[in-house]
Amino acid sequence: MSSSTFTMYSTPWCGYCHRLRGQLDREGIGYEVVDIEQHPEAAAIVEKANDGNQTVPTLVYSDGSAQTNPSLAQVKAKLAELG
Repeated sequence: MSSSTFTMYSTPWCGYCHRLRGQLDREGIGYEVVDIEQHPEAAAIVEKANDGNQTVPTLVYSDGSAQTNPSLAQVKAKLAELG
């Protein structure tokens, strides 16, 4: 896989984010992490994908689609779809 296949919008204190990052790392799936607390413009992206809520992890893919708090299986299926 490429080094970065999607962007994960996250916060340092999010347990769901830490869990998903660990699973992705074990699978060797590349991604970029953006801390929405450090980057207000990123928080706006998350809000747009989640009806105004800052729900993390929010993943945004190369096709512009987003997933909120997905399982590892959901991430793998989306990556397979993107090919």
